[in-house]
Amino acid sequence: MKAHKLVVISLDSMGFRDLDEWIDQAPHLKAIRNSGTWVQHVAGIYPTLTYPSHTSIITGQYPAVHGIVNNTKLQPQRISPDWYWYRKDVESTPLYDVAEQAGMTTAAFLWPVTADSKITYNIAEIFPNRIWTNQVLVSLKASSPLFLLEMNHKYGHLRHGIKQPWLDDFVTACAVDTLKNKQPDLTLIHLVDMDSHRHRYGVRSTEARGAWQRLDRRVAQIMQAVKDAGNFGQTNFAILGDHYQINVHSMIHLNVLFAQHGWLHPLKGKSVYQTDWQVTAKTCDGETYVYTRGNINLKELKKMIEAVDGVQHVYTAQEAAALGSDSQCTFLVEAVPGYYFTDEVNRPAIVEQVDPQSLGTHDRYRGVHGYGPSQDNYYTTIMFEGPDIKKSTVIDHAHLVDEGPTFAKLLGLSYPQPTAGQAIDVLK
Repeated sequence: MKAHKLVVISLDSMGFRDLDEWIDQAPHLKAIRNSGTWVQHVAGIYPTLTYPSHTSIITGQYPAVHGIVNNTKLQPQRISPDWYWYRKDVESTPLYDVAEQAGMTTAAFLWPVTADSKITYNIAEIFPNRIWTNQVLVSLKASSPLFLLEMNHKYGHLRHGIKQPWLDDFVTACAVDTLKNKQPDLTLIHLVDMDSHRHRYGVRSTEARGAWQRLDRRVAQIMQAVKDAGNFGQTNFAILGDHYQINVHSMIHLNVLFAQHGWLHPLKGKSVYQTDWQVTAKTCDGETYVYTRGNINLKELKKMIEAVDGVQHVYTAQEAAALGSDSQCTFLVEAVPGYYFTDEVNRPAIVEQVDPQSLGTHDRYRGVHGYGPSQDNYYTTIMFEGPDIKKSTVIDHAHLVDEGPTFAKLLGLSYPQPTAGQAIDVLK
């Protein structure tokens, strides 16, 4: 018998606290939480960033294995580095490839790291990062071109570039249309409204709460589309978060420290630096990687980093690899909650407070993620609903890497290699 369809909806930055404390303001999500299976506490990965997290979700592997170790690449001379947009950077097999090879139709809407993939109906998450291109051209190249043109023709008027909440309005309209008219076997939807407003205004802000309520309505629209297509009784749903967020007040610029020791060389008048570095930090917001070249006294370097205000822990390369993080780093450094890292140089101090007037500009935040998943009250969460899902069930704990294997089991598929995660016991 053919497996039921699966719709995965990622509500970026949704945490356990949202489904626990804000649930009465989200009636549609409350109904799903109460009627299906709710996995309350989902432990994320190191670092808890969007692109590594979504790749761990869809591959069942940790970043050390799937290769997406950060959101952005190490490009010292670029204020806005390239992101890990492309499928070719993923070193493990994602579930959408497994589904495609099994003859299933797939659809994805801004699911991270899917550019130039074989997804049947794909609107990739990517933006123009060079002065000689624009949003239309990069999106067409990275996505399913005819499908994107069709969706833009119908719903392009809903968005204002990549600004929220309009981008999520566009994504939801495209997903609704596709679920009704294309009826894919596997659908992946990434909605970013709440994450954006938490970065700008804070984790439990009025603005984040408004985004939460909008996301609730969007989930209802998506589920209604499946009903309208006549597939609701044959479709399982997973509504998940990829990480949570923590409010911040201060920034740590480790590259200022490294420049003071002559290990990297700032470009005059800019916040970037030359490529001939010996020691460099590469931010993951709540954590940062430190990479080294040449003959550096690592014991002294570690002590130096540990002495910086706001540094909570310095993991060695071996410890970072054991945590599933980038095995090529020299150190993985975690900030005290309330602090976060930047890659900047030419700043007045190694540690400085965030100027409230700068919020909303590049690298200036009220809330961030990227910390290790062991921070207090920092769990994300996931809910399942559908014909194959246990009713009114609560599971206390799982890991982010367990989600992909669970999706595979719901679709009757198997990854070509063993995964780090195991399927969660959500099936009847």
